[in-house]
Amino acid sequence: MTAYAIAHIRPETMNEDILRYIEEIQPTMEPFGGRFLVHGAEVEVLEGPFPGTLVMVGFPDIEQARAWYASPAYQALVPLRADHIEGTVVLVEGVPADYDARRTAAALREAAGL
Repeated sequence: MTAYAIAHIRPETMNEDILRYIEEIQPTMEPFGGRFLVHGAEVEVLEGPFPGTLVMVGFPDIEQARAWYASPAYQALVPLRADHIEGTVVLVEGVPADYDARRTAAALREAAGL
């Protein structure tokens, strides 16, 4: 099942470390089947506050996403980003092709006794 690395970042000022991070991240993802899905796009906020921007990387599965994040190649780049950009980074598994939110709601309803 597809998995995603999602970063909600709030960059302050562009500098050499951030540019180097952007220049060097792609090769760290490729061995794990990672590819950018969202990167540098304008965020259209419809509800609630959302300062900053969003980055999404897709991976074949959660194991590949975890392996990429823990890889020595990526970990060597992390300080270039983390030392200069405030943000949150998460890994999350997607849903299967046959996912139906109604089944989830029914299970939640049952668990809550509603």
